[in-house]
Amino acid sequence: MTIFYIVLGVIVFCVVALLLTPNLFRPSVEAQRIFDVVKSERPDQRPIRGQEQVRTKLLGAATGLRMRLGLADNPRLRARMTSAGLNAKLYTDLFFAAQLLAPLAGVVAATLMPTSNTVMCVVAFGIAGYMAPDFWLNWKTTRRRKRIRRSIPDALDLMVICVDAGLGLDQALLRVGEELAFSHPDIHDEFVQVNREQRAGRPRLEAWQNLADRTEIEEFHQFVGMLTQTDRFGTPIAKALQRFSEDIRTKRRQRAEEAASKTKIKIIFPLVLCIFPCIFIVLLAPAVLNIMAGLKGMGQ
Repeated sequence: MTIFYIVLGVIVFCVVALLLTPNLFRPSVEAQRIFDVVKSERPDQRPIRGQEQVRTKLLGAATGLRMRLGLADNPRLRARMTSAGLNAKLYTDLFFAAQLLAPLAGVVAATLMPTSNTVMCVVAFGIAGYMAPDFWLNWKTTRRRKRIRRSIPDALDLMVICVDAGLGLDQALLRVGEELAFSHPDIHDEFVQVNREQRAGRPRLEAWQNLADRTEIEEFHQFVGMLTQTDRFGTPIAKALQRFSEDIRTKRRQRAEEAASKTKIKIIFPLVLCIFPCIFIVLLAPAVLNIMAGLKGMGQ
């Protein structure tokens, strides 16, 4: 019960601090003047659903809390969000709110559990609640990278076809992105981002290098190197793309063969621990019972 009262006191303190924060961290006169200038009074005519209203209120509360606490945007966190496909700023606020509320929820859940070692449960649940959003972000990033890596050979094959048909690399990029919008939406989003950067005036190699840094996929780094060599030595882009596509296909087949070879080793553990004991019981149990019955008859 002591831990429960401590946690309850911490929650009450946080609520009081949040109520007093607007007065303690009130913006200056200059900042308030800028807010008044950029504020729009135009009514929103678009119908807003209930789910969107709840999400907007939660995001507004998370953003206000982060700004009042003086926590600036973390560039590394923003890069991780971009790698996971979460480009909007609202996801950063959601991640911050999850890291703030999940430990409190874990601590409250630990105090309600019927256990003798409450302190260890509180510490474990608090740490787990704090690390859960980070694990979720890593999991989402890994899944997205796998989807993009799986779609790269198809995208390169379509790009080779478009370049052979007479399109330039930038036009082929747009065409391939449109064709893969439904089957591979992740690489479609990345191609659209590359096209936007090029239209904004960024050089082609720099835009592709940003794609490689954003996704952290080795194939894109190799593609940037191929484009650099093509521009430097004047190699035809169609032949370079075709050769690069063949290499990517070969590497994809080698990874599949490697994964198939690993299954022979991975299947040993469930085979020994789960299947073999059942087989031994089915085969040896009747014989053991007959032997025991025979020894019992001989004893009588």
